[in-house]
Amino acid sequence: MMSPTAQSDRRTVLITGSTRGIGRAAALRLARDGYDVVVHGRKPSAEADTLLAELREFNTAPRALFFDVADRAAAAAALSADIEAHGIYWGVVLNAGINRDGPLAGMPAQDWDQVLAVDLGGFYNVLQPLTLPMARKRRGRIVVMSSVSGISGTRGQTNYSAAKAGVIGAAKALAAELASRSITVNVIAPGLIDTAMASAEDRERILPYIPMRRLGSPDEVAAVAAFLLSDDAAYVTRAVIPVSGGLIGLSFLRQRAASLLPA
Repeated sequence: MMSPTAQSDRRTVLITGSTRGIGRAAALRLARDGYDVVVHGRKPSAEADTLLAELREFNTAPRALFFDVADRAAAAAALSADIEAHGIYWGVVLNAGINRDGPLAGMPAQDWDQVLAVDLGGFYNVLQPLTLPMARKRRGRIVVMSSVSGISGTRGQTNYSAAKAGVIGAAKALAAELASRSITVNVIAPGLIDTAMASAEDRERILPYIPMRRLGSPDEVAAVAAFLLSDDAAYVTRAVIPVSGGLIGLSFLRQRAASLLPA
């Protein structure tokens, strides 16, 4: 894999939702590989400051952007200002996401709306301002974080499953639009990963059904993202890559949701 620092122009990658979990692991991995990372969070935080300090240890030039990916105007303003000041990114890792689990029968409308706004609406809000500038450069990489829930659907996660299935479809369509411009668009579908989003109950219930009998680590997901952003992946596009230890179907596992339904 060619290091980005070996090339005449440094490569910059924006990673949304990068102050913790998979996004944080991706930021550290890409900095180690020589990329300049644009850290993103909804608002300034000690976590972001700590990550920026760690990234600088790799002799790269990280910076941070703060906006809510569900806020279309805020996203467009922040991204437009950043690329005007620094130039368009080599790559984007669309990682920001939330979950609000529960059975559809008892799901508050706000839980449906919030998950769709962040996990699916964020796709448009972040990528739409960047697509034309990237296309003009005729190069680049886009990596979208979905989930195995977006492939198979997960009981108790109708909102999350809908959003994550939606970004798979959107990413495949965008890949077709941008392929002639030498821009690849690929999807990673993590399974149960050792982050704060994996509840203790999920760990207990799902682990026995994972063929590899363990949780994945954020670093393992980050490694796949690093490959997809690299020159070695120049002919890989419209792909959906599970990082799940062999787990795909989750629909039979969410007994918590079933227990909340009326008899």
